[in-house]
Amino acid sequence: MISIVCPFYNEGEAAHSFFSELMKVVDTLDECVEIVCVNDGSVDSTLDELLDAQKKYKNIRIVDLSRNFGKEAALTAGLNYATGDAVIPIDADLQDPPELIREFIKHWRNGYEVVLAKRADRSSDSHMKRLTASLFYKVHNAISDIKIPENIGDFRLMDRKVVDAVKKLPENRRFMKGLFAWVGFKSATIEYVRKERSAGETKFNGWRLWNLALEGIASFSSIPLRIWTYVGLLIAVFSFITGGYIIVRTLWMGVVTPGYASIIVAILFMSGIQLMGVGLLGEYIGRIYTEVKHRPIYLVRDVYEGTTNESL
Repeated sequence: MISIVCPFYNEGEAAHSFFSELMKVVDTLDECVEIVCVNDGSVDSTLDELLDAQKKYKNIRIVDLSRNFGKEAALTAGLNYATGDAVIPIDADLQDPPELIREFIKHWRNGYEVVLAKRADRSSDSHMKRLTASLFYKVHNAISDIKIPENIGDFRLMDRKVVDAVKKLPENRRFMKGLFAWVGFKSATIEYVRKERSAGETKFNGWRLWNLALEGIASFSSIPLRIWTYVGLLIAVFSFITGGYIIVRTLWMGVVTPGYASIIVAILFMSGIQLMGVGLLGEYIGRIYTEVKHRPIYLVRDVYEGTTNESL
């Protein structure tokens, strides 16, 4: 069986076209297919659209979360409810072409446990998004032991053993691209051209992308904390050298009245450095605080079971 996992958040406008395109591919597959749709607390017509699609396509299972927990939590829920021998996460906006699923399965049949979809062309994204994404991958991979493949999203195929490995990871604050990379396994990569969104609007604005980037860096690297130690050391050495210079100049030239501006600049500079250090510590401590509470990653309000069509 193949499980296709689809997180939905306010995708009522895109749901109909998504299922139309997806089913064109599903109908051509020899494998049995289930489609796990996770409604991540949508406030539009998404749930109604999913229920209508389930009446037409009996192999759809709908997992309705109690509120919006975020895409990483919704994707986790989909993986937990998927029962297939291979699992394929895909977004509902059709930017990732369902036709690639055939290639995924072909590589999987050839022995690969993970088949990745790499965006060879991101012209559908804005220039700023392409620039910031490239910068994130470079920074993350430079300071983290776990390297995330560049321009590869959640769209991929994972063998059951890979999914089971991901499900063993207990953290509450989840960066799924990092978790997928952390578990490893034998992988192949397929390049594709990313399309324009079929309908609706993206849910990832600049602020949410920034927070996701911070999540990825803080979850897989402690180097920022180590860097701050060296920043403090450099400032201490600079202060020592400056103090020595002032002492020598005073002995040689006499006492010079210190300038008000230089004192204010020094105070503000050191205060800014200290507050940045406290903020960085707060990012890590906040994650520890969240993890030790052991709250569930998501809560399910209801599950609408479909019937897997064995002929698919």
